[in-house]
Amino acid sequence: MDRVLRTYFKYRQQRIAAVLADPFPYQERILSRILKANRHTAYGRALDFEKISSYRDYCSAVPVVDYESIYPFIARMMEAEPKVLVSDPVSWFAKSSGTTNDRSKYLPITRNYLTSGHLKCTWFTASAIYNENPGAKLFKDKNLIMVGSLEQRPHGITVGDISAIMLHHYPKIGRGFSTPDIDIALIPDWDEKISRIAELCIHERVTLLGGVPTWTLVLFKKILEITGKQNILEVWPNLQAYMHGGVSFKPYVEQFKQFIPNADFAYQEVYNASEGYFGAQDDLSDQGMLLFLDNGIYYEFLPADQWNLENPRAIGLEEVELGVNYAIVITTNSGLWRYLPGDTVMFTSNSPYRIKVTGRTKHFVNAFGEEVMVENTDMALAKTCMQTGTIVNEYTVAPVYFQGGNKGGHQWLIEFERAPADMRLFNELLDKNLQQINSDYEAKRTNNMALEQLQLNVLPKNTFMNWMKSKGKFGGQNKIPRLANHRQYIDEILLFVGEQI
Repeated sequence: MDRVLRTYFKYRQQRIAAVLADPFPYQERILSRILKANRHTAYGRALDFEKISSYRDYCSAVPVVDYESIYPFIARMMEAEPKVLVSDPVSWFAKSSGTTNDRSKYLPITRNYLTSGHLKCTWFTASAIYNENPGAKLFKDKNLIMVGSLEQRPHGITVGDISAIMLHHYPKIGRGFSTPDIDIALIPDWDEKISRIAELCIHERVTLLGGVPTWTLVLFKKILEITGKQNILEVWPNLQAYMHGGVSFKPYVEQFKQFIPNADFAYQEVYNASEGYFGAQDDLSDQGMLLFLDNGIYYEFLPADQWNLENPRAIGLEEVELGVNYAIVITTNSGLWRYLPGDTVMFTSNSPYRIKVTGRTKHFVNAFGEEVMVENTDMALAKTCMQTGTIVNEYTVAPVYFQGGNKGGHQWLIEFERAPADMRLFNELLDKNLQQINSDYEAKRTNNMALEQLQLNVLPKNTFMNWMKSKGKFGGQNKIPRLANHRQYIDEILLFVGEQI
């Protein structure tokens, strides 16, 4: 079967190459098809899709929107009203839980979108590994992908993590390579799910792993607890690759090296969000992810100076520049129209188009004009850990506001797996590294002009995990908030820690 898949993957690579050679016609056809297919929906009639004949018309007629703007339409769809945002029937909704107390978002998922987007891109992603390593045998044995769960709602509606929806619709040919079985994989209680997976899969021959790093590490620890082994390769000696996404992998690199001590092990970043499967690394030596341009999604990009405007101007793919932060804007054949998922990306290449995720439009610290993004803090922390032989489990950052005659600054809460020998030195290096990476932060820190040296608070192990559990945000695509331009999360965590002591 692995030989059959190799032939199929070669076909996929040829298809990708054709799109990369001339991407713009593919994108234009996608937009044209989506508009034509949905002109008689409630949204299409309200915005007069019939009169749209060009991209300029589309921009004039259809506004850039966030979730709150289209929630009334989605609420109607969840009551089983047909042809609201999309003509195709919708009985599945991807639940995007986010990082905090924010209410969950429900994104419509049509069968067509799954087939032309999420599922097709899964094969693109696997084919990239085989293209990189012709000797790979990922489908010789079992794949273990950490997925969420599904929930039945009234009116025949099902909601759940996109990973769980994909598993439910996965073709039978793929199911045969997966472990555990679907009943265990979809268990909603993550403590039970991880225990059951660990107990079952230690007896399997696993070659490929996939999932959000946080919850994958929880599984690793459970497996070693059960088996008494020193690392994961002692349990799964044929393990070859790990597909990760959802959060930056930089803070987790050293932890994974401890669990998987193999310098040749393949790590592949994928960009599979609830809103769409946007990209994946096609060259494992390049940190950029190939942007998938033939997957039922039409892309636009919003420059940073447009993010907070009432009527922002997005630009097309042909206008993007390298090294610039953009908010991604998508139109999909599943009913999202010029929609802002909230992710920020930067292009690392335009031939082919490759991107890296730099953060979220709402996840930054800019209380004093320092404009610190998640990418900045991830890089600074990774460099500091390398310099000090330290391993960090999780962290979050928020501003410390001016009080009285005191200057402002940043407060970091860090949970260490391996703490530094000299905490004062670690603090100083982290602050200096952040200055080297972000010139705005450096300017505010010069001579302590506007910002004091960052404050570092060390948290007991498992604090972040237990805090997430207390909020009902454990497992799945839930993520720990890295940065916030307010103190809500940090104050909550500090209060939580105090209550636990």
